[in-house]
Amino acid sequence: MSQGTAAGDAAPATMRAVVVTRPGGLEALEIKDVPVPIRKPGWVRIQMKAFGVNESEITTRKGESDAEVTYPRVPGIEGVGVVDEADEASGLRPGQQVATMTGNMGRSYDGSYAQYVTVPAAQVIPFETSLPWEVVGALPEMFQTAYGSLTTGLDLKAGQTLLIRGGTSTVGLSAAHGRAERGHHREGPRSHRPVHHPQPRPGRGTAGGGR
Repeated sequence: MSQGTAAGDAAPATMRAVVVTRPGGLEALEIKDVPVPIRKPGWVRIQMKAFGVNESEITTRKGESDAEVTYPRVPGIEGVGVVDEADEASGLRPGQQVATMTGNMGRSYDGSYAQYVTVPAAQVIPFETSLPWEVVGALPEMFQTAYGSLTTGLDLKAGQTLLIRGGTSTVGLSAAHGRAERGHHREGPRSHRPVHHPQPRPGRGTAGGGR
């Protein structure tokens, strides 16, 4: 049994989406009116509010992705929004804030560069926040990369020391936050290189130095 839209109305028949019509340059990207995807059993339809832009979408657009990618294709491997329709057994309710990412979204099936997307229920992460959608849309893949590196990649244990290179990048900052919650010690590389500030020389275009 499915739960419908939060407003109680059926989703529109069509939606706006960015479509990669064929492998190529930027000219291969087109904004089109396409049918709203029909949800399959075990899947969730999400009304998208924001999505991140990743190198993966550029690879797909250029035709350099896996053979499973076919065209035309709506790209987008991450996004945030609200549940539009879901199976009652999924535990998800219409209007609930959710995120989704990867799982071949935007590759073997249409992704998040659209007003609606359908994904497997296991790929949907509910959350609650008052942050603006345009901020939340940049977080899923960033946090996923940092968390996966700390856990699956490194299997860090509480009390271990972690060296984060690029600690001021978005992934680095996410890793620093994640390691604190897991009880790790963090060390970030520090630069001690002196900063040289050249002094103006008279007669070389500086005020008051003429000859």
